[in-house]
Amino acid sequence: MRRSSRAFLQRWPPSFAFASSSVVTAILILSVGIALASEQTIRAVRISDGGQATRILFETDRPATAKILSDGRHGRLLIEVIGVRGPVEPGGGGVGLVKVWSLDEERNGTTFEFVLSRPARVTKEQFFRSPNKGSGRYEYVLEIAPLSASPAVVTTRPTNESPIPVQRQASAGQLEERQRPGRPRLYPPPILQSNPGAIAAPPPEAYPTQDIPIPDRWRLADALGVDARLIDPYNQNVLKADRPIPGTADWFLNLSAISDTVVEPRSFPLPVGVQTTQHGHEDDTFGRAASFAFDQTVLLGGSLIKGSTAFKPPELELRLAVALNVNYTQVPERRILDIKSSKEPRRTDEFVGLQEAFFDYHIRDVSSRYDFDSVRVGIQPFSTDFRGFLFQDDQLGVRLFGDRDDNRWQYNLAFFSLLEKDTNSGLNDVTQRIRNDYVAVANLYRQDLPVPGFTSQVTVVYNGDREAGQLHRDSNGFPVRPALIGDDRSRDYDVAYFGYNGDGHFDRINLTVSAYYAYGEDRNSIFTSRPAKISSWFFAAEPSYDWNYLRFRLSGLYASGDDNPYDKTEHGFDAIFEDPVFAGADTSYWIRQSIPFAGGGRAVELNGRNGVLVDLRSSKEEGQSNFNNPGTGLLGAGTDVDLTPEIRLSANLNHLWFVNTAVVEELRQQGSIPNDLGWDGSVAMTWRPLFSQNVVFRASGAVFAPGSGFGDLFTNSEHDSRYYSVLLNAIATF
Repeated sequence: MRRSSRAFLQRWPPSFAFASSSVVTAILILSVGIALASEQTIRAVRISDGGQATRILFETDRPATAKILSDGRHGRLLIEVIGVRGPVEPGGGGVGLVKVWSLDEERNGTTFEFVLSRPARVTKEQFFRSPNKGSGRYEYVLEIAPLSASPAVVTTRPTNESPIPVQRQASAGQLEERQRPGRPRLYPPPILQSNPGAIAAPPPEAYPTQDIPIPDRWRLADALGVDARLIDPYNQNVLKADRPIPGTADWFLNLSAISDTVVEPRSFPLPVGVQTTQHGHEDDTFGRAASFAFDQTVLLGGSLIKGSTAFKPPELELRLAVALNVNYTQVPERRILDIKSSKEPRRTDEFVGLQEAFFDYHIRDVSSRYDFDSVRVGIQPFSTDFRGFLFQDDQLGVRLFGDRDDNRWQYNLAFFSLLEKDTNSGLNDVTQRIRNDYVAVANLYRQDLPVPGFTSQVTVVYNGDREAGQLHRDSNGFPVRPALIGDDRSRDYDVAYFGYNGDGHFDRINLTVSAYYAYGEDRNSIFTSRPAKISSWFFAAEPSYDWNYLRFRLSGLYASGDDNPYDKTEHGFDAIFEDPVFAGADTSYWIRQSIPFAGGGRAVELNGRNGVLVDLRSSKEEGQSNFNNPGTGLLGAGTDVDLTPEIRLSANLNHLWFVNTAVVEELRQQGSIPNDLGWDGSVAMTWRPLFSQNVVFRASGAVFAPGSGFGDLFTNSEHDSRYYSVLLNAIATF
């Protein structure tokens, strides 16, 4: 229990108590004397009229510290002079702009209120010593002028006649020593500049006081003279969800159209058909390598949205997107484009695919800042990570998603039942039955972890395939399930991927990183026809550094390979549906082109188109994952150069290798195949003539120099020195 000071002193002898109380009294008297001696005293307040401006002078016996609380714009000037307490009484008014003034003494000083005859503002503010230096007087001077004729900026800097430094107190929320967040260095206070003669803001009476009726915030654009041209996606356009549908208040229509044109000359090893060859007197295993592809896709989409989405999620959305594709391919060998050797080595094909068809419902808001929960059902785009390493596709499913803590936390719970794909266009084919191939995803994102500017994600992905005993051929007649590799039997498998992904920057170092561990069971190993455990892993990272208009990049990837195809564990890593934006992406030769693996059958590829993994699948779109593969290693470097705001130049150089060649040696019945796949170099240019993504032209060229391992698999005396890939791409978006 706390005791009083009196009870405490009673415990001591009277003489000690008397002496102690005397000391305390003396300290109190001394403190009061020091306070009175140090208190600033105001001697006079003088007001004078100079015609164009009114001058207010405060005379004190010490340098003053003052703060303007109200600058007179509303007819009231409020000045707080810190530490001033004195015998000054209000001296009336009626001088210049000042009608009357008063003061209010407080503990920390005195507040002076000047009632003005019209709105005004402070045009000059000075602290200086009185010209009579022997008098010990200091002056604080304000000049005010009518608001409509006054200069725009107040000056607080001392003039030549003021040797006393300005002691203006910082305004609320402003420190005299500012500190940048996250930086220990202190910066000087801001400089308030003086601009005499600058145009001032209009006085309050210049603005209307009555309410101006506006139907809604979108029609305000019409009042400002903004046209609504239906072919213009930049300005207000009812077709781009910039305004409600006529006759509604919160229903919006968003139409989109994308034209994607690809012209692609390329070369890669092409096997010669068994029954016949296109060129007489040629009986090599591999024929001529040059080929040509043209692809035109038009994606037409529309969304019907309810809710004001400028500042909160939509209440509901209906989305539909249809893709129309025409493609042409020409190769120098038969039985590449079609299983029938009688077919000419050229093909024109058309297809219409349903890429998006979903219903999105906003379940609830969980905070005043619109953290939310939503559900989306139907064919929808989804990616399990930032760069598309594991699963990135438009597939049929249901997804529950949302965020928390001002969008710092984000989550996804999703389940997909995979659709069949068209062979030549890669689009969704809803005319065929849904595959017995399922994907379930649970992931969680956290922004600013571990540092501000970096987002971390943890994810668990399950892939269950139940297509054992099924036979599926692609539209060209080649078997893709089962793949013509190993025991030629289709399989069931269950695999779970446990992953961490990160994207952002550490100070000036940009970084994208992805890591997965795959664990599960393959019910039928292609080499043993018995169940085998799946245990494999994957890691990829791409750091970069920005310097002026340059970005320097490094790329590294490692996917484990199977070292013994006949044991009870498959160590090769494979994705579900990869589409990586990494190491040059589709401008890279290796990622863009697929290499036929002739030794395992004409419908098995060493790597998939728009994929980086060496996985020996029949098809990325229609085949099954294969964990009996040699694995993939990649190291690369690249540079992005922004020559102008419209033009970017990129260059990449990658080295690729097999992690383990045991699987390919067994399939080819060929011992001691080296690991080296080769070098992939590419240069690309991107041109955005409208400074946006609405019109984009891309041109790239890539060269692949085979290594010793690639050469052992695809030796051809005429065509094994270099392979090339040219990509000409034009994208127009409405």
